[in-house]
Amino acid sequence: MINLNRAVLRDKIHACWVGKNIGGTMGTPYEGKRELLDISGFATKPKEVLPNDDLDLQLIWLYALENCGAFNVNASTLGEHWISFIVPHWNEYGIGKANMKRGLPPPMSGDYDNDWQHSNGAWIRSEIWATVCPAMPHVAAKYAMEDAMVDHGSGEGTFAAAFVAAMQSAAFAVSDLKQCIEIGLAAIPEDSRMAQSIKFVLECYEKGMVWSDARNAVQKLNADIGDGWFEAPSNVTYAVIGLLWGEGDFKKSMITAINCGDDTDCTGATVGATMGILWGTERVPKDWSEYIGDEIVTVSIAKGNNGKNIPKTCTELTERVVKLAPTVVGAHSIRHSSWMYSGEQLPGYSVEFGDTTDTNGVYDQLLALAKKAGAVAKSLKPYTIYAENVMMYANLTLDRAPEIQAGGEIGVHLAIQSKQFFEDEPRTVQLRWLLPDGFTVEGKRTLMTKAFNPHTSGKGSADFVIRAGETVEAENRMVLEIFVNGRCTPLYIYFPLYS
Repeated sequence: MINLNRAVLRDKIHACWVGKNIGGTMGTPYEGKRELLDISGFATKPKEVLPNDDLDLQLIWLYALENCGAFNVNASTLGEHWISFIVPHWNEYGIGKANMKRGLPPPMSGDYDNDWQHSNGAWIRSEIWATVCPAMPHVAAKYAMEDAMVDHGSGEGTFAAAFVAAMQSAAFAVSDLKQCIEIGLAAIPEDSRMAQSIKFVLECYEKGMVWSDARNAVQKLNADIGDGWFEAPSNVTYAVIGLLWGEGDFKKSMITAINCGDDTDCTGATVGATMGILWGTERVPKDWSEYIGDEIVTVSIAKGNNGKNIPKTCTELTERVVKLAPTVVGAHSIRHSSWMYSGEQLPGYSVEFGDTTDTNGVYDQLLALAKKAGAVAKSLKPYTIYAENVMMYANLTLDRAPEIQAGGEIGVHLAIQSKQFFEDEPRTVQLRWLLPDGFTVEGKRTLMTKAFNPHTSGKGSADFVIRAGETVEAENRMVLEIFVNGRCTPLYIYFPLYS
């Protein structure tokens, strides 16, 4: 257990949002410029806050947490909030929403026919997960992956979100920047382009390379990925360049990141938010915070009846997050709670809020927890659907894109994991497919989950081959019913196949 001082926590959260607003406003005028820049401060007028989707989307995620609860916020619920409240159809935003509207559930919505899987849309909206999960990088990374998979699937954009969220969550308890970066790296696969890019720039820093040369080397390293200035591995790394070469100075850090070019509003905003969490309002320059003010200006949210529920200032946003954080942390501090999707058992770990701070030895703990998130990130597979009910988690993976032609076939793998309180005995599970006319399926109709074995307890799996008949529609709806004998709550998994 670690202790976080409530007053310090509130100060860090407020500094996070103020820093986010400063960086977004300062960086927005230069967004998309690929050359090295030479800015020295704001290009805007005093009290002029530029709207930024980096912050907008997080206001909707706050709304989702407040209304759905900590354990009900996942890729599916966030996907529904996307469709209801997020206006833009830019790049991956548009692809994710279009796929969901045609019937593909998250995270398949982020994997199918998506040229933007490695782009910037997810890591830029990570602070909400870090601030409601302070000093819990494994949980912050979990939420960030749930969020990112809606429009990035199993791409580098999802790993980027997990890295930033874990790094920022750790910063509430670990004041050493490099250690926070190491914790962020532990939350993503070692062989991902995201991890390779961060490790590369750390080596550049250790060698004493000047920041501009490091930036050019990173841009060259990732020249083959994504869409130029909008890919995640380089842009997250530019934010890290700002943090490292800025040497703890807020202004120097932010200006360095923005001067790297590319997605400058995102890199500046992430640097500002991260430094705010690390060191609080004391490190946020007063002349800059007064220059920009406290207002939040939105551009990406469909207000409607929900408009009254969106924070209008950084102060209001801070108060709502401070109120929510103990609830979210408490929900995830239950000893031996199961890790969604994998059934992985986490060690007992809790965060308490009070009048004192005690974070002794926390780095090693946070690093170990972040590695749990990294294992889950590494297990992500394209064209997978995750589902759950009160008794079990399930994931269903197609062996290729959800497409089928007349007479064609597609492979399906199902894995289930009983939740902790339902894995104490073997259970017979019935599997029933509901298919369109002419479709057939080959595979098991029952399976047994085993108990009292640390390696197999509560787990079961089955493989299927779905075959189309002579006629297929443009959209063909598949439903798998999973029913546990002796229980009254079936689990249904739905997905479409397109011709």
